Amino acid sequence: MPRAVGRTGRALLGHAGRDPRAPFPGARLRVHPQKPRVAERPPRAPHGPRAAFRIARRAAALLAALLLGPAPAAAGLQLPPGFSVHVYVSGEGFGAGIGTRGVPSLSTLAFDETGTLYLARTGRRYSGGEVEDVWPIYRITPGGARLTPATEAGFFYGPPLPNAQVAAVRGGRELLVTTFDRERKVGVLYRLVDGRAELVAGGTPERGAPLLSQPEGAAVDSAGNIYVADRARGAVVKLDPSGRVVDPRWLAVSRPRLVVARGDRLWIGSDGDVEAPWQRGAGEVWTAAPGSAPAVALRGPIAAALGVSPTGHLFVADRHAAKIVFLDAEGKRVEFVSFTDGDAPRSLGFAPVTPDTRRAGIAGDLFVITISRGTWQVNEILRISGPFDELVQGRKR
Repeated sequence: MPRAVGRTGRALLGHAGRDPRAPFPGARLRVHPQKPRVAERPPRAPHGPRAAFRIARRAAALLAALLLGPAPAAAGLQLPPGFSVHVYVSGEGFGAGIGTRGVPSLSTLAFDETGTLYLARTGRRYSGGEVEDVWPIYRITPGGARLTPATEAGFFYGPPLPNAQVAAVRGGRELLVTTFDRERKVGVLYRLVDGRAELVAGGTPERGAPLLSQPEGAAVDSAGNIYVADRARGAVVKLDPSGRVVDPRWLAVSRPRLVVARGDRLWIGSDGDVEAPWQRGAGEVWTAAPGSAPAVALRGPIAAALGVSPTGHLFVADRHAAKIVFLDAEGKRVEFVSFTDGDAPRSLGFAPVTPDTRRAGIAGDLFVITISRGTWQVNEILRISGPFDELVQGRKR
C-alpha cells in the first residue's frame, strides 16, 4: 500500500512509524518551515493628506504595471525572427547581496495538462555537507507569478522533499519527482497528486542494495512505463506503470541524468566523465525507440536540459555555450537561442498543447530557467513564443 505525505507536510507514517519522506531509516531531514497563513484584518480607513498621497501613489504604480503587462526579457537573448520572450516567473527579495531578481535555485520544471507549472528548488543536489536541501515543489498556475519571501509559501505544493527534482507528468496530472540522499546513496521516485506524495519506487530495501542510488530525470512512454536515469549507477531503470522493475539496466551509459520522451521515443542525456553537471566535459544525448537499438543522437558539451516540442523535436540547453539548440529532421544541431551578458539556460520545457493551455495562451511555448549574469543562486523563468513548427519545418526544405 502506498505511503503518503499530506498537503501540509505532516507525514502519514508508514511501516514502523517511519517518515516516508526519509529514504532511509532514522534519517533526519531539516525542513524549512512554511509560514502559517494569518487571517487578514479589515483595512483601516485612511486619514489625512499623507494617507491620500500613499493611496494615489500605489494606484499609479498598479496602473503602470497593468499597462506594461508582461516584463520583456529580450536584452540578454538573441532570437530568430518572429519569436518573442517575456519573464513568466520571477521573484523579489531572495537575492540579498546579489542584486538579481528571481526565485532561489530553480533547476527543473514540468507542466501538467491544465498549464500549471511545477518547479523544483534544488540548490545543494550535487554539493556535500551535513544539511540536506529540503523544500516543497513550487506550483505556478497559468499566467505566471512574482514571488517574494512573504508570498512564497502560497506557491508551495506537497510536502518538503530532500534534493527534489521535478521529472515528468504522467496522465496529464500525476507529477513524478525524484529525490536522493547524497551520503547514503539512496534514492526515491514519488508521485504527487493533489499535493500528496506517494512512493513509486526506491527507498531503503529490507535487504540488499537499493534499487535507486541517485535518480535524476524520469520520463513516461505511451503505455505509462517509467524510465528513471540513475546517475550514480550509470543506467536507466525501466519500471512498469505500477512501479515494479521491468529492467534495472534498460540502458547503460556513463552518468545518465536527463530523460525525456514523446510517445514511445526517448532521449537520454549523459554527463560523461564529469563529477558535476556544471563542469565542462564531453557529453552525449542518446535516443531509443521501439524496433531500433539505442544510438547516440548528439555528441558535445554537457547538456543542461532536454525538452521535446509538441511536434516531437528535441531542444537542448547548452549552459557552457550559453545557447539553446535543436536537432533538425536529419539529426543536425541547429542553434535556436543565444544568451549574452553572462546569462545561460539552466533548464527548459514545453507547455503541452491542450484546450486549457490554448485558453491560457501558452500552448506549445518554450519555458526556460535562466542563470542571470552567472548568478545561479536565483533564477527566472522565461517564456519564448513563436512559430516553432515553421522553424523546424524550414530546416526540412
